Order: sequence, then C-alpha cells, then structure tokens
Amino acid sequence: MLTIYNTLSKTKEVFKPLEGNKVRMYVCGMTVYDFCHLGHGRSMVAFDLVTRWLRYSGYDLTYVRNITDIDDKIINRANENGESFDALTARMIDAMHEDERRLNILPPDQEPRATDHIAGMHAMIQTLIDKAYAYAPGNGDVYYRVGKFVGYGKLSRKKIEDLRIGARIEVDEAKQDPLDFVLWKGVKPGEPSWESPWGPGRPGWHIECSVMSTCCLGESFDIHGGGNDLEFPHHENEIAQSEAATGKQYANSWMHCGMIRINGEKMSKSLNNFFTIRDVLDKYHPEVVRYLLVSSHYRSSINYSEDSLRESKGALERFYHALRGLPRVAAKGGEEYVERFTAAMNDDFGTPEACAVLFDLVREINRLRESDPQAAAGLAGRLRELGDLLGVLQLEADDFLRAGAEGKVDAAEVEALIQARLQARADKNWAESDRIRDQLTAMGVVLEDGKGGTTWRLAD
Repeated sequence: MLTIYNTLSKTKEVFKPLEGNKVRMYVCGMTVYDFCHLGHGRSMVAFDLVTRWLRYSGYDLTYVRNITDIDDKIINRANENGESFDALTARMIDAMHEDERRLNILPPDQEPRATDHIAGMHAMIQTLIDKAYAYAPGNGDVYYRVGKFVGYGKLSRKKIEDLRIGARIEVDEAKQDPLDFVLWKGVKPGEPSWESPWGPGRPGWHIECSVMSTCCLGESFDIHGGGNDLEFPHHENEIAQSEAATGKQYANSWMHCGMIRINGEKMSKSLNNFFTIRDVLDKYHPEVVRYLLVSSHYRSSINYSEDSLRESKGALERFYHALRGLPRVAAKGGEEYVERFTAAMNDDFGTPEACAVLFDLVREINRLRESDPQAAAGLAGRLRELGDLLGVLQLEADDFLRAGAEGKVDAAEVEALIQARLQARADKNWAESDRIRDQLTAMGVVLEDGKGGTTWRLAD
C-alpha cells in the first residue's frame, strides 16, 4: 500500500487516485533561460523515480511537466545575448533534453510550454475577474485579490496578517493590497507581448502553471510536485487561482523535493553557487550523479561535494563488481529482497532503505558466486531489475568500471599485458608476472583475479 507525504496535510497519506487506477501528475518544470544546474536535476530525477515506481506498481500514469518559456529572466538573458527570446528558449530546451537523456530520465507524457497557452490564461483570468477574485486597474496589468481567497496559506501554513507585516506596494504598481500578485503584465518597451482583453502584455508566472496543469489534467488531479522552494509563493498562488476559478480542489497531494546545498546554502543561479548538470557530467559518470540523487530521500536536502560523489561512485562499483562475470539472465530468486524493496518504496518512496536492500542483495550474490553460479546469476538479474526502478545498473559491468579509460590507457595494450601475465603465471615465472602487474599498476590499471579469469578497471 503506497503512502505519500502530502505537504498540504503535513502527513503521510495512503495514496488513492481520484479516478480508479488512473494517476494524473503535474510537476513544475524549468524556466529555460540557461543550462540546468544540479538542483534542477534533483527535481527531474525525483519525479522520474516517482514515475517509474507508480508505473511499476500498476498505475496508469499521465505525467505532465511544463516548460516556462517566457518570464523576466528569459527576456533579460535574450537581450544580453542580442537574440530573440524564442531562439534562446529553443536552445535551452534542447540542452535540457540532452541533460535528461544522459541522466536516464524518462520524458514526461506531456511537456506544455507557457507560450502555447496564452488563450487559456486569458480565459482563467477573465473568470477570476468575473468572480471578483481579480481586478484590472486600467494600466494594462491584472492582479489577483489575495484577501478574498479564504484558504490562502493552507499549503505553506502562512497567515495573511503575518505576510502583510512589512509588505509594500512598489511605485509602478497599482495594487489594492501589497499581497496581491500579478496575473497579467502590461507591455513594456523591448519586451515580447500578446494581445489581451486588458491590452498587450504577457502572463505572470503563477497563472501559467494553473492553466497548463488544468488544461492537460483537468480541474482536479492527483499529484502536484516541484522543489520545496516553490511551496511559497508559487504553489500557494496556484491553489488560490485555480480553486477560485473552478470552485474545486486543485491537487489532492502535494509533493516537494529537497534542495541541493553547497556549504549549507541552496544551490541556485541567484546565489551564483551552482554547477550545471553538464559541468558535473564532465567529471563524473552520469550514473554516479544519478545514484547520488536517488540514494537520498527525495524530501531531504543533499549536500553536494566531491566526497559525496566519490561515495556514490564507490557504491555503484560494488554493485557492478557483483554483476561482473555473471551472464545476463532473467531475474530468479530473491523474492524476499523484492518484498523489502517494495515496502521501502511504498513508504513515501524510501530510496535510502531501497538502496540498503540492494547492498544486501549484492552480499548474497557474492556469497553464491563460487558455490552456486546459476543462483548468483538469477539474483544478479534481480539486482538489475530493482536497479532499473532507480534508473541505474543497466550498463555492462565492464563498461561502467572502465568508464573514462578511453584516452588514458590503450585497452588493447592492457589486454595484451594481461595475457602475457597469465602466460607467465602458467610458466611459474612469478618474477615476470609481478613485473607485468607493476607495469599495469603504473598505468593506473587495477587487476582482479577470479575463478572466471582476470579482469581490469581503472584505479580511482
């Protein structure tokens, strides 16, 4: 029985879809003005994990993750680059998809873009005006009337009276209340714009997600997700807009993943303390990075460091060493490990406990490798099966363990030296055998002698 921590209720709840076996999930995606950093990768991987588990569990999932392709940052960056905003976003979307492929992230079922839903935004804004939840002061802007929505703050547990303390209205704003937020922004010189009933302009950020989610999934759906930095004000404002417009509960469950931190601070472009996904993948194998992201619980923060990446690499090496030399066969045996893995994942996607099950499975594979290689191979298939649910362990063991060898050593030369060493050992020429091992060690090659022969990998 799957339980999910619902940010709205602040408790774990038994998951029950709104409609039979169908699950509809919306996740806030990227604002595509620059390359994705590792914090974005955390959210992508977290909800990829949720997607894999829901489908493995037999749910009929529709996964929607949007793209914000118009906002202040995009406009400013495009102007800095001397290019159109849509040329910039097209490049960044392509780069994002490349990063996702390298991290083995499954594509969402739908990937709506804000600029394709302008008409829907106009319709929702007009509904909010008609219901007196929004107002157009006549300057081209439209604002949401926060004080009218009775449930405002129910997600973040913030109180309107506390929010008003210190809040103020900027000189160029025509708000009735400092807490009111913009739904439609009147056009400014040098900015892209669309015609609207209130004059040319562009949408506010919050209305984009309300419209894209309800357009793709309906007025009420099962799961809304994103990073925990979006809980307030973005997700709070989405609830206010959507529920005021439809009169229905917006999302049944709210899931928020933790941040990547560097020296205790959130990784973000605004703090200039970020590493792009491609920066990290230049130094580390994609599966190492992915394992770092899945081995921590999705709601916890991850402290990014070279040490944490080395630990991730070491864990994967243990898994792949267990798989090495065993034939690829269908999973067989190890049902108790499947039960424990399932229990961990059904407890709010408990990946740390699920990974611990994999380590126990590795120990059993290694124990049986010599005495019962057929049983070991069946369990190796089970390890790959469970690893796939985390998006790892699908490579050939040697391909992972020798990753990065290209350009550092000549694989043909290494193999030739290994054969020469084996011949020296057969001839009982131990001095020559030791000399060849020392030569390989100097090349950064680690030899591993086993019943099935000698294999090699690069030293850490």
